[in-house]
Amino acid sequence: MSHQSLHRLLLLLLVLLVLPGAAQDRGFLRTRGHDMVDENGEKVLLRGVGLGNWLLPEGYMWKFQENGDRPRKIEKIVSDLIGPAEAAQFWRAFRDNYITEADIHRIAELGFNAVRPALNARLFLSEGDSAVFVDEGFELLDRLVAWCKRHGIYVIIDMHGAPGGQTGANIDDSPRDEPELFMDKRNQDRLVALWQKIAARYSEEPIIAAYDLLNEPLPHRSGAAARYQDQLEPLYQRITAAIRAVDRKHMITLEGVDWSNDWSVFSEPFDDNLFYQFHYYCWDRPDLLKDISYFLDKRNQFNTPIWVGETGEKGNTIYWGTTQYFESHNIGWSFWPWKKMDTRNTPYSIQPPDLWHMVIEYTAGKGKHDLMVMAPVFQELLENIKLENCTFYPDVVNAIFRRIPGKVEAENYGHLGYGQSYFVHDTTHRSARYRTGEPVPVQLIKNDKKSRFSEQGIVLKAGEWSSYTISSMKKQAYACNIQIKPERAPVRVSIAVGGQQWHFAIEDRDWQVVSPGVIGFEAGENQVRIQVELGNALIDWLDFAELPQGLF
Repeated sequence: MSHQSLHRLLLLLLVLLVLPGAAQDRGFLRTRGHDMVDENGEKVLLRGVGLGNWLLPEGYMWKFQENGDRPRKIEKIVSDLIGPAEAAQFWRAFRDNYITEADIHRIAELGFNAVRPALNARLFLSEGDSAVFVDEGFELLDRLVAWCKRHGIYVIIDMHGAPGGQTGANIDDSPRDEPELFMDKRNQDRLVALWQKIAARYSEEPIIAAYDLLNEPLPHRSGAAARYQDQLEPLYQRITAAIRAVDRKHMITLEGVDWSNDWSVFSEPFDDNLFYQFHYYCWDRPDLLKDISYFLDKRNQFNTPIWVGETGEKGNTIYWGTTQYFESHNIGWSFWPWKKMDTRNTPYSIQPPDLWHMVIEYTAGKGKHDLMVMAPVFQELLENIKLENCTFYPDVVNAIFRRIPGKVEAENYGHLGYGQSYFVHDTTHRSARYRTGEPVPVQLIKNDKKSRFSEQGIVLKAGEWSSYTISSMKKQAYACNIQIKPERAPVRVSIAVGGQQWHFAIEDRDWQVVSPGVIGFEAGENQVRIQVELGNALIDWLDFAELPQGLF
């Protein structure tokens, strides 16, 4: 028996000894029409989180400037500042500490059911004229799979940085800012071989949900798509054939050109177990919930599932609105990323080391620092990236899962349509903001040019209402507050949750926060309806805060 075969056998025996049965009993996922189902035929909606910056470091997650915008440049920065020998030790420790079993346990505990690790091919396959497979990448992936199996978390393996680079940008560790995967057939041969090796390794592993063949290939703005997009689907077909030679069981997911979202390159599905993927970021100011009808139409055309492989990088208003939008259309998603440095819009934030500004300065070309000074900075980073030393933001996770306690923006009413998620008298007009395909008027309240965020609310007239699907982790009472401004006073408003209803009147035309009282929520999903009974009102948000006693 070969060393690698023995290693896989020992890993499998370890997993079987420590795992509960539930994660194994679900079996392999596969596609069935628009759904993903397990071996019992039960539908599974993948709600994942991206493990970015772990196996493929990205400069923006380190606060780096242009000279440190991708893995190979970050590696040079570290080597310059602490020396090659210390740098090699640093990277081994970094990959050991950044994602651990504690992260996977916490991901499962918070309600996610999948992870999407971003792979850099260089960790699995060397570069140069005589490429050879590298053990480290496979061992790290083996370890992740074992943790995920133990905690019942699916894995979508994401080829984020292919040999040569598939985008010609920093996100794929491109060596020369060109999509050299498509410029050199040798790189394509290596990618096919790498995927076949990965598939052979995990061909009997059901906790792997899918193989994500290429992340965000060939952007339009650089001209890469125009030059090479005719190669993409044939390359996908070739990789799939290589995978199917060793693995008939796993789903395969395909991304279009231009950051995943241009699917005009696809003909009909060429495999009976694949789904298509798009990425969804809302960076507009003021906030705008972008239309997804293009992808829904393609789903109908292809009769396959569709999935959002990346969404995030904004704020709680968008997080609540987007995952709700996806799920109302039977689309799973993966939030990007799990953690990064010095942020407020991810589940976890990494504290920068005390002298981290000196490292940032170096990435901007401002001199070289003494090795004795910088070595402790990187040692501090190795401690700071551990989950127990990171800052947790429960409001971010609650927004992603539409849970309370937390603030519910009024414009994030449900997506079930007229008579179910809202009622307005005039359905002929469309909102000028945020949800521009629907008739509930969304009004801009404040737009801070220095901030990434804006404040918007909805305008309701007498007899009109909006409804919200809000989850609670347990049966619990919450204190309710509503920020509201009468457009024409007096205003009378009601809020209803289940069989409970509260009424309140407002005489003053200024903004104010009203407190209907303590509201009881059942465990799971609850329907909350706010209705204007008299006058017109601009409603900004509803906030539900935990009480000291909690239960009712």
